[in-house]
Amino acid sequence: MPKVTIIGNTSWGNTLAALLSDKGIAVKLWARNEAELEKLNQKAHSYSSTDCIAEAIKGADLVIWAVPSQRLRQNVAYAKPYLSNSMLLMSAAKGLEIDSGKRMSQVMAEEVSPVLSQQICVLSGPNLAREIAQGLPAASVIAARDIAIAERARELMNSPKFFLSTSDDVVGVELGGALKNIVALGAGMVDGLSLGDNAKAAFITQSWAELVSLGVALGAKASTFYGLAGLGDLIATCASTLSRNHYVGYELAKGRSLKEIAASMSQVAEGVHTTMAAHQLGHKLNLETPIANLIYRVLFEDFPLTEAIAIFTGSTDAINLG
Repeated sequence: MPKVTIIGNTSWGNTLAALLSDKGIAVKLWARNEAELEKLNQKAHSYSSTDCIAEAIKGADLVIWAVPSQRLRQNVAYAKPYLSNSMLLMSAAKGLEIDSGKRMSQVMAEEVSPVLSQQICVLSGPNLAREIAQGLPAASVIAARDIAIAERARELMNSPKFFLSTSDDVVGVELGGALKNIVALGAGMVDGLSLGDNAKAAFITQSWAELVSLGVALGAKASTFYGLAGLGDLIATCASTLSRNHYVGYELAKGRSLKEIAASMSQVAEGVHTTMAAHQLGHKLNLETPIANLIYRVLFEDFPLTEAIAIFTGSTDAINLG
């Protein structure tokens, strides 16, 4: 029987664990400490869990990191001594590392051996964990530089209600999953101010075109941004009330502070950190990213949201957004 290890006692980590376990795969989920493990074990699961990293990883065919993007590096480093060259390594995180601006697969590659870096793949797409946990159908993409690696992972994870395709555009698949969260923040702001679907559609269209250009400049294929890992994820995240990033934007529009909103959430809204990283990358590459810069200013520079929305729904050339 194949074995899959999930690193990350998150909603997405637990959803993947249940999904794979129901398929007949032996799943072991790693919890960070005994207290977290005890809390996890208070609920009935079809998979097993442990707070021993060596036990969790031993004999795994696939190790999946379903952790917040800013914690990925430390979690990979912690697991590194127990990884073997036969294992597939997967990132299920959607974000960019703040200090470096690096994608999750790049972070992983820096922390593992050169041989293991060839075994890295990424999972991304419209993955609203609560819907998948309820047994509703979904589809996603697994990407790897070597398509054979992506195919091996797909064979392990594909199921009738979780359809997976493969891609060799790792850059595009990762950036699609990360950058769409910036758009979702803005879409939430538009919804929070009750400006209607016409205004939201205009904002999404403009901002996505801007971020596709950023992605292409970083080495992605433009076509990937119009597939499941791009447009598909964008639609789900900007439209669903289950989206954490949409929620943050919505609550900001209702007058709550970012600090207050973050403190009230049990999960991380990746778009906040991704906005900071994208802002830095845009300046580094000397690219015009006015909408992303504007969202950055709302989040981190106390730029008035009402002024930002006026620009969102009008001309982005109205003021200097750099």
